[in-house]
Amino acid sequence: MPSPDLAREAERVLRICAACMYCDGLCPVFPALTGKHEHSGAEKIYLANLCHNCRACWHDCQYAPPHPFAVNVPATLAALRRESYADHVWPGALGRGFRRPALGAGIFVGVALAVMLMVLAPHGSWAALHRARPGPGSFYAVAPLGLMMGLAGASAGWAVLSLVISTRRFWRAISGEARLRLSPRALMLAAADIVTLRHLDGGGPGCNETGPRFSQRRRIFHQIMVAGFVLLVAATLAAAFFQHFLGVMPPFAPMSLPVVLGVAGGVAVVVGAAGLLAIEAKPEREPSERGETRLNLVFLVMIEIVVLSGLALLLWRDTAAMGPLLALHLGLVTGFFAAVPASKALHAPFRAAAILRSAAERLSRRRREARNAATFE
Repeated sequence: MPSPDLAREAERVLRICAACMYCDGLCPVFPALTGKHEHSGAEKIYLANLCHNCRACWHDCQYAPPHPFAVNVPATLAALRRESYADHVWPGALGRGFRRPALGAGIFVGVALAVMLMVLAPHGSWAALHRARPGPGSFYAVAPLGLMMGLAGASAGWAVLSLVISTRRFWRAISGEARLRLSPRALMLAAADIVTLRHLDGGGPGCNETGPRFSQRRRIFHQIMVAGFVLLVAATLAAAFFQHFLGVMPPFAPMSLPVVLGVAGGVAVVVGAAGLLAIEAKPEREPSERGETRLNLVFLVMIEIVVLSGLALLLWRDTAAMGPLLALHLGLVTGFFAAVPASKALHAPFRAAAILRSAAERLSRRRREARNAATFE
């Protein structure tokens, strides 16, 4: 649960916003405040995860510092978001990772090293890995197929299981009081908002990343990175098809579908994550929350390291460096999935759940307004 001081500050800020409503058109957070003058713990974390941290409200707010009210919506909601991750993540012990981002990084590094040693053990030394000959099926001379599939399946399965249970716990928390009606229309509206990142527009012009100047950079780099992940998933599926249905063993030909998709996806992820890192590395200090900034940086650095190791393996797979690079990449991928539940990755399903509740409430509000209009006619 949020600390008493944070809970009190959030209540104070939200009450002022609910009374003012000057920022009503900037994002879905403020319309969700309409008519509400007290906010339960579930309501606070719902609003915190509905916030996309565009910071438009910080620059528009007449009560922001140096005003005596000192309203700081972005930093307050960011602190609440971190607490919501810590309170609802499964297993609960991972909650420490959102108060101390070093935990996620430690899991990432620790698991990666353990897997690298597991791959190394049968070979006896790094020099033996260097002697692995490139060519069809050479990856499995370094790490057997069963080991690769076991590590990938276990780590990815763990990440999915944790995210699903954590999101279910979060959804039960934020939807319990709302009595939502989840119609297909609500699902479609929410999906459109999620895919397009509509709420990263600050009400139209874009986010305020480093000052009052508007920018679409966060939205663009985020979309590039997500598109890259989609291509990497497609590359993995194509590789499985080539191997299990066509009998073609990796590494695949440079112009084969798995390699083309993998290169395009890897480059897109690197470019997108690098752009977001550049934004996060120099945040506007006052509306930023230090803990969330650290979570963002750790997560983006993890992504960059994993994808760059894959691109390096692709580039030097026909050299003596193939063996060590494969061990490194396999370790980093496994470590990444193991660390996902304790990382900023949790923001994606939590924010999607908040957007879904927002869409359902919008439709419910429209239905009430339509009924009222019909009554007065």
